[in-house]
Amino acid sequence: MKIAQIAPLIESVPPRYYGGTERVVSYLTEALVAQGHDVTLFASGDSMTAGALVACAPGALRLNRADSDPITHYMIMLDRVRQMAPQFDILHFHIDQFHFPIFRPIAEQTVTTLHGRQDLPDLARLYAAFPDMPLVSISNAQRKPIPGANFSATIHHGLPADLHPPSFEAHGGYLAFLGRISPEKRVDRAIQIARAAGLPLKIAAKVDRVDEEYFNSAVKPLLVQPGIEFVGEINEQQKTRFLGEALALLFPIDWPEPFGLVTIEAMACGTPVLAFAEGSVREVIDDGVTGAVITSMDESPAALSRILAIERRNVRRRFEERFTAVRMAADYVAVYQKLLVSRPAASCGLPQRARPASQSETALG
Repeated sequence: MKIAQIAPLIESVPPRYYGGTERVVSYLTEALVAQGHDVTLFASGDSMTAGALVACAPGALRLNRADSDPITHYMIMLDRVRQMAPQFDILHFHIDQFHFPIFRPIAEQTVTTLHGRQDLPDLARLYAAFPDMPLVSISNAQRKPIPGANFSATIHHGLPADLHPPSFEAHGGYLAFLGRISPEKRVDRAIQIARAAGLPLKIAAKVDRVDEEYFNSAVKPLLVQPGIEFVGEINEQQKTRFLGEALALLFPIDWPEPFGLVTIEAMACGTPVLAFAEGSVREVIDDGVTGAVITSMDESPAALSRILAIERRNVRRRFEERFTAVRMAADYVAVYQKLLVSRPAASCGLPQRARPASQSETALG
């Protein structure tokens, strides 16, 4: 099958540091290539893939502060995808909904994975306006605000099985918080839980420009407490040790989390997760097996005590059963095949401005 994966340009694929969507696109792309599919990745020029790369920006936009208008790069990318569309069986988009008006004439050749929250007020209206665009949700909880949208499947994320070798003894003796500093991630709760338990907490997180004021005013004052260490942003290699040596991952979110990639990264390391019951959490975490799900801070001391006694080999085993990239890729192939079967026998496709670009022409400056 000839498949195009269209990724965000904010981070590279895979990202050097933080970047959940781009990381998932990388895992999916490489698993599809390993399964024998012909995959082309539309992404930033510093991306790496075993498939063909179409460079749609010189580098990850977040790391190039001179690029003040990402929309410019997305418009260029979408035009390149439009030109090359006849070369592919499936166009798989991971960029929210920017492509809907352009690719609606060939909706049955596309699928869009929704990676973000869907409870924003205008999204239901958007999906009602484009009812023919096939969608994939990353959790059933993500669908709740938009039950009438055109979903083809729910597909949970997956990781390469060998990405994070498990650690069955938490040599570090600390609790971990990994992700992004923002009000809805509630690192303040993580600090409170760790302090109440008398355990050290290491915080590995990035701070986006939009959250710098929140970090400086609300989080920094909390970091001076005993046992609290702010590590900053870490890469994939550092993540294995960071999570593997932790007693548990704290995931004290306060928003409708669509999935929570960090939770299965912890599971891959054998590390249990203490999480608040928001969004997809109950779908991803098996209470008592891979962690504990709570609804209030009052429950955290007893829940933390329970998960520290969990057998870490069982955590890793459940990860292997549910959250590998091989399983994720197989689920997506099933969606692709369903869309191919349902495609009309003859389709006029998109009007072509020019001949399809050759592989030698797939780099944009």
